[in-house]
Order: sequence, then C-alpha cells, then structure tokens
Amino acid sequence: MNVYQAINAVQADLARTGIGKDSKNSFDNYMFRGIDAVYNALAPLLAKHGLCVLPRMVARTCEERQSQKGGALFYVTVEAEFDFVSAKDGTKHTVRTFGEAMDRGDKATNKAMSAAYKYAAFQTFAIPTEGDNDADATTHEVKSYRSSATMGSFEDLPPEEQEYISDLAVEVVAMVASQQNEAAWKRVESEHLDDGQKTALWSRLDSKTRSAIKKAGQAMREAA
Repeated sequence: MNVYQAINAVQADLARTGIGKDSKNSFDNYMFRGIDAVYNALAPLLAKHGLCVLPRMVARTCEERQSQKGGALFYVTVEAEFDFVSAKDGTKHTVRTFGEAMDRGDKATNKAMSAAYKYAAFQTFAIPTEGDNDADATTHEVKSYRSSATMGSFEDLPPEEQEYISDLAVEVVAMVASQQNEAAWKRVESEHLDDGQKTALWSRLDSKTRSAIKKAGQAMREAA
C-alpha cells in the first residue's frame, strides 16, 4: 500500500465516523474540534493502515502582547511540514500548514504546534464534523434560508460558516505574521465573501493583521 492508498483508507474510515465539535471555547462561546479528539480518532486508524505522520517545524515567530488586564501574552506562529509516510513501501507525501496560539506562560508554542497538526489532519483527510451513512437515520426539518449577507456578527453565521471563517482567519493571520501581506490580501479577495462573511472574518483578525491587509490591498490596486 503506497502513501496515497493509506491516506485514502484513513479518509474512508473517518468519513463513516467524523469528529464532532465536542469542545467549547468559553470566551467566544463556540464549539470546536479539539486536538485530543483528533489524536483519539486518528491514532488507531494510522496504526491500522500503516501510515506515519512525522512533524517538522520550519519556522517560528513569537510576539509579546498585552492582555486587556495589562498582563503579558505570548503570541506564537509556527510554520510546519508533516511527512505522511507509508510504513509498507516508504512512499511519502508532505503537507505544509501554519498554527497560531496565545498563552500567558510557556505553552504558546506547544499550542501552535497542535493547531498546525490539527489543520494538517483536517485538510489531508477531509474529516467531516460527524458521520452520516444512513439516510433513514436522520430526519430533516426544512426552514427558510437567511443569507449571511444580512447577518452582522460571527455568532450570527451558521456553524459550518463559523468554522470556515475561523479557519480562514487562522490562515490569514499566519500569512501576515510571516510577512506575506500581499498573499494574505489575495487569499481574502479570492474567497468572494459576502458582506456578512467579511464582517465576521474582520472581527476574527487583530488590528495589526487588518492594517497589514488593507495596506497590501491598497498598494496592489495602486500598482495596477
């Protein structure tokens, strides 16, 4: 079994079960899939299908910021590569992601590394939020659709859009932290977000990131 067959086999198993959003962010009051849930779901499947995931940190940045109460916060961004290697024939595929985290103590780097692993797993294995294998197992009640363009905050978006906007925000912040401001602006513009989504995304970005993206967009428009 080569590496792509092994990845596909893990994808097939995860498609049946998914990983639910069982963890809660108490500050922003939203549900998310924690790193422990990812490890618990992946570990037996990686062993079953002979797939190894080997991390490698490519770059790291650390900034000291101030909390609202005046304390120190350490903001860390890591750029990571993960080698997905088949234990059967040694074939390899490399995935690169970013991870970001804040902490009051010495855990910011650990958290950022965990975030990078989590999103590498999400993107590689296309892990659904939950499994849905039997049409008779679920009954849906249809309600009228309210466009996110009419919604004014992140909390107003549907859960699937919240996850999408959160993931995009993480990616954009990491780009700016790596001084890829033009790439960050292009990334935001390429998504064709409606007004509600843009407002929600903007609320997830810090002032430094917002300013960098605005300046990059203005410079590119003037250059054109």
